[in-house]
Amino acid sequence: MYRRFGRFMLGHCPREPVHVCKTLLSGRGRTALKWPVCQHHTYLLRKTKRMDVELHAFPCQISARPASQTTVDPSEIKRFQSLASKWWDEQGGFSALHALNDLRVPFIRDNLLSLHGGHRPGKPLAGLRILDVGCGGGLLTEPLCRLGANVLGIDPVADSIGTAQLHSSFDPDLHHVIRYKACTLEELLGEEGAEEAEEGDGKFDAIVASEVVEHLADLETFTFCCSNMLKPGGSLFITTINKTRLSYVLGIIVAEQLLRIVPSGTHDWDKFISPVALERLLESNSFSVQSIRGMLYNPLSGNWSWTNNTDINYALHALKVSEEPLPDLD
Repeated sequence: MYRRFGRFMLGHCPREPVHVCKTLLSGRGRTALKWPVCQHHTYLLRKTKRMDVELHAFPCQISARPASQTTVDPSEIKRFQSLASKWWDEQGGFSALHALNDLRVPFIRDNLLSLHGGHRPGKPLAGLRILDVGCGGGLLTEPLCRLGANVLGIDPVADSIGTAQLHSSFDPDLHHVIRYKACTLEELLGEEGAEEAEEGDGKFDAIVASEVVEHLADLETFTFCCSNMLKPGGSLFITTINKTRLSYVLGIIVAEQLLRIVPSGTHDWDKFISPVALERLLESNSFSVQSIRGMLYNPLSGNWSWTNNTDINYALHALKVSEEPLPDLD
């Protein structure tokens, strides 16, 4: 029982603090955060596009920060590399993620249907392009594909992608329609931009990052990439863990120090992110948060349920808003 209690707390990792300045978000009645550097870069990116210079000419250099800046944390890669063959063990360390599909799949489906409607019985998401970031072994990628969506799953751990490809190969309904790629989000945006553009307009209707942001090295880069990979009006779905005293008690004191369910030092409470902080970060990158819902895991039953309390886990849905023209900086 104790092991099941701690599984959903596994692997919450680095997030570097950022320094911001406050501005008033007009029409919303609350404070938002803006990054002048990112705003300036967005202007330059748009200007570059107007000059018809291909985006992939600047691989991975998606902001004014050093080119080495990335969403990937090497320690996370090493940890998930060792777990790559265990994704589809429903009784193993990923059992809580398997159970989470009971919430996250309907959450994604219903929000997309409210925006786009369903046009095909049995395949309500047909015609929609979805990017599953940090897809691991494809636990969420496969059910989204079964709903009719054109899904691309990406993950920086090549062995996890191999596991995902192998598992989908046993299902004739998925084998020829699901796609996986071993890469990071910034690599997909930069180096693979031209390839993606050949298959459509290079933009996605939705991006899913489920139990991912707590593993990233740089959330600012992540949100910038998501904004530039989505169509205007596209959806971003995130599930993650809150930054509260309760999450500290459960994730560090109980799971690591008392029950020793996970190795000591796995969690860093300072690197968790609250719904408020995540919403502000998203709003600074052309997103409008539509809903935030709390999620609760029952270690006895192994099931998840919706709750009004977001103190531990929560799900977020945001829309990419129409880009406002930036002032001429020449």
